[in-house]
Amino acid sequence: MSIIVINPNSNEAVTEGLRGALAPFPNVECVTLTSGPFGIESQRDSDAVVLPLLDLINSRLDADAFVIACYSDPGIDAAKSVSPVPVFGIQEAGMTTAMCRADMFGVIAIGQPSILRHRKYMRRMGVLSRLAGERALNMSVDETARGANTFKRLMEVGQDLISDGADCLILGCAGMAKHRKPLEDALGVPVIDPAQAAVAMALGAVLASSF
Repeated sequence: MSIIVINPNSNEAVTEGLRGALAPFPNVECVTLTSGPFGIESQRDSDAVVLPLLDLINSRLDADAFVIACYSDPGIDAAKSVSPVPVFGIQEAGMTTAMCRADMFGVIAIGQPSILRHRKYMRRMGVLSRLAGERALNMSVDETARGANTFKRLMEVGQDLISDGADCLILGCAGMAKHRKPLEDALGVPVIDPAQAAVAMALGAVLASSF
């Protein structure tokens, strides 16, 4: 079994964070799309990675499933249309998991421009009625992965979302992965790392297909 987790940006620090967050899961390989932007922080960035992402998927004939590890789920429909194996996006998986854990969820975004992209996707999925709110850290992808003040901002924004009515929080960027457990312990509500959620679904799909 081989689950390929693709970081669509070229920031290796984000990929390393994914490797740490996904270390408990078996048969997972995290790879970096080296031709991607350093951080996916706009619609243009998200759209720019679609074709190289498809090329990478087509080159990995050994994969039993793919996970696109960017919270915008760039290229998810195109990837599903060309891949012979299941493809999971972390935003879709993160929201689905959150709704299994709580009535209302909140999303911690990296920046304000990301919120519109996420909201369009949530509208398409029909889940806006379960959204308590989405608030931005106003940090770059690289800052969320390596910044000294990231956890402090996560605490502040997480507390605001709980005040908005969120019973569960979703980390809206793969670069936040290492903060999931400490944030959950500090805030006292479930915190979903969407990459972990997507890998759990991918493993379940692959295992179920073997029976």
